[in-house]
Amino acid sequence: MNNNSTTAVILRLIATLLVAGALAAAAAGAADPTGVIRPVTERDHIRGDPQAPVKIIEFSDTECPLCKRQHPTLQRLVQDYQGMVAWVYRHRPIDAIHPRARKEAEATECAAELGGHDSFWAYLDRLFEITPSNNRLDPAELPRIATHVGLDRNPFEQCLKSGRHAQRVAEDVAEANAAGVPGAPFSVVVAPNGKTFPVAGAQTYESWELVVGIALEQKGP
Repeated sequence: MNNNSTTAVILRLIATLLVAGALAAAAAGAADPTGVIRPVTERDHIRGDPQAPVKIIEFSDTECPLCKRQHPTLQRLVQDYQGMVAWVYRHRPIDAIHPRARKEAEATECAAELGGHDSFWAYLDRLFEITPSNNRLDPAELPRIATHVGLDRNPFEQCLKSGRHAQRVAEDVAEANAAGVPGAPFSVVVAPNGKTFPVAGAQTYESWELVVGIALEQKGP
């Protein structure tokens, strides 16, 4: 094994141990540093079975490169753990470094308004697929993404121009701030017994498998 491969293995191991430590602390009843996260409701954008025993509430920024990296990982996780894991997406644009992300978040809500949750996820998937990240997505791409996922361009542009979903995005940001969410991506895993614990940053698929496995064991009161 060369030096690069060895370093990669060590980094994955460290990440896995950090995740496991956070989960163990939560399972032992340690204080939840995320504060109070509102329960998942029909208002949320949910990928997977809404009745799944484990829910991953992700606070994400569409211009964040780590969020872009994590997005396909969570896509795969929900697909592989069908009926066991649901992914809940909430907005966490970091205005100081990604000022375009907030309008992009509104664009995803316009997609939801015009086409429902399926269109929300299709729009979000495409946005993460094409954005270069770090505030470099051309705003002219937003209506193009809408047409790419099958939405009518004119109603979409009217929705985005109106700003009528700015409040929804602001509410997600306010929730993240009140809960002490330090950045993006930041996820809160909700176990079957309602216990919550944080997972910071973009984790590997293997780390998320560990997260899900430990969360599924939390069935007590």
